Amino acid sequence: MADKFHEECAVMGVYGHPEAANMVYLGLYALQHRGQESCGIVTSDGKGLISHRQMGLVADVFKEDVIKRLEGQSAIGHNRYSTTGQSHLKNAQPFVVEYSQGPIAISHNGNLVNGELLREELERSGSIFQSTTDTEVIIHLIATSKEPALMGRIIEALSRSRGAYSLLFLTLDKLIAARDPYGFRPLVLGKFSEGKNRGAYVFASETCALDLIEAEFVRDVEPGEIISIGPDGLESLKPFPPVPHAKCIFEYIYFARPDSKLFGHNVYQVRKALGRQLARESGVDADLVTPVPDSGVPAAMGYSEESKIPLEFGLIRNHYVGRTFIEPQQTIRNFGVKIKLNAQRDVLKGKRVIVVDDSIVRGTTSRKIIRMLRDAGATEVHLRISSPATIGPCYYGIDTPTRTELIAANNSEDEIRRFVEADTLAYLSNDGMYAYFDGQKKGFCDACFTANYPVHFEDEGHTRQLHLFDAMNR
Repeated sequence: MADKFHEECAVMGVYGHPEAANMVYLGLYALQHRGQESCGIVTSDGKGLISHRQMGLVADVFKEDVIKRLEGQSAIGHNRYSTTGQSHLKNAQPFVVEYSQGPIAISHNGNLVNGELLREELERSGSIFQSTTDTEVIIHLIATSKEPALMGRIIEALSRSRGAYSLLFLTLDKLIAARDPYGFRPLVLGKFSEGKNRGAYVFASETCALDLIEAEFVRDVEPGEIISIGPDGLESLKPFPPVPHAKCIFEYIYFARPDSKLFGHNVYQVRKALGRQLARESGVDADLVTPVPDSGVPAAMGYSEESKIPLEFGLIRNHYVGRTFIEPQQTIRNFGVKIKLNAQRDVLKGKRVIVVDDSIVRGTTSRKIIRMLRDAGATEVHLRISSPATIGPCYYGIDTPTRTELIAANNSEDEIRRFVEADTLAYLSNDGMYAYFDGQKKGFCDACFTANYPVHFEDEGHTRQLHLFDAMNR
């Protein structure tokens, strides 16, 4: 299989702003954590769609001359997450196509669990694909629909699409946003409320993008909702049958930026609460608490506050590591981790250390970090994880390994502890993960921790799709 279908990405859109491209550029800059492989912006000047897509980071791709070329008062953008599959410009978004009703651009965050099956069906009918992502499947479904109006075509295409999607569409005169009925991936609506740009609208994967461009948060795009903004104003539709919501709990644990408001809650506060609960459940006598930066920092703060054990930064992260680097021919132990993290001997020497991280995937990085802490003089290392054990791959847009590669899916907690070489190891309980939400588990997807997948695979085709995903992840 050419490429994995996982598309954990960022989308950003602006309608009715004289500097639409610049606003989308800034929004993508704020959302860079959601994708570092490629990025792109498409604008509409009312006569045509103008596109620029390129491999690389937002600040490197969009220089001043590029932004000036992207004229128009409406724009959408995309950051693509770097996966272990093929990395090609052909997979960079937004995609732009011409079809019977004119040009249309699309940005997608999420993953269709039936994407490969739909692709095969479309190819049998004569469709030719240019990329290896399931985003293009949605375009073909729209283009081949018999519905007369674009909104009808989008509704028909999405009614056939199973899984996770937060989508933005751009036409000559409209910006359309859609979120899947389960609400797996985030998508928010904002508005400019001051000055000459008053009344311009914004869509973004996270609220931190709105903060940067000084747009006001209006609300989440609701699960199953399609919002169209055009010359006649804003229109909201909910054309799909309601299903139980399944918001991704892992967005809170790791993926979202801590200063974002996600699904109604501040991410930073949730992560601190996870750390506090972790301390309640798995306290241990130690001299200091240290986070694995950056995602482990809020949880470590919460753990420290609850346990009354001082917080120290025993690990310092190098924030300026590029995507590639030349490894020296002479072997340096744990080089891949040491290029990003450095252990502080003056902080750690002779100390019993609790190290807090958000998750363990394969376990190899955790083992290298613990060895670094011991090499820096830590006498004990107690590993605490601010989420339950990851036992299942994600089929809804988070790029996780197969079940065979997930250490917790194949080993006991004590076996994992021995592998990572920790004195003790403890995960947050599944119930504890929901303590901040008053124990209410409804409305969330935690399949990576429970293997209870919200989108079921009842028939032979969907069962086959699961096997296809595992094959693509190997």
